[in-house]
Amino acid sequence: MIIEQIAFKNGTALGLKFGMQNAPLLVIKADRGFVMCGYLDIGTAEALGDVAVRVRGVSSFEDVLNAQVVDATRSAKELGITTGMSGREALECMF
Repeated sequence: MIIEQIAFKNGTALGLKFGMQNAPLLVIKADRGFVMCGYLDIGTAEALGDVAVRVRGVSSFEDVLNAQVVDATRSAKELGITTGMSGREALECMF
């Protein structure tokens, strides 16, 4: 497991990377929410009321930051996050 602090304009996020069998599981958490890779379920995040977005096809923290948001919870959308924005842009909304 790799844990890394990632600096943003408005704060610092925590990146978690777990080596799985075929691809890494990646999450970057900001103060109010998180960006997750395709391994995790957006429906569960929605049911729990989390501010969360999902990106796909990523294998590093840099990939997560540059990837486009493909799904977002209602709580994330209320912060102005939309599909198509980058993971970095979504995280900036979460501070």
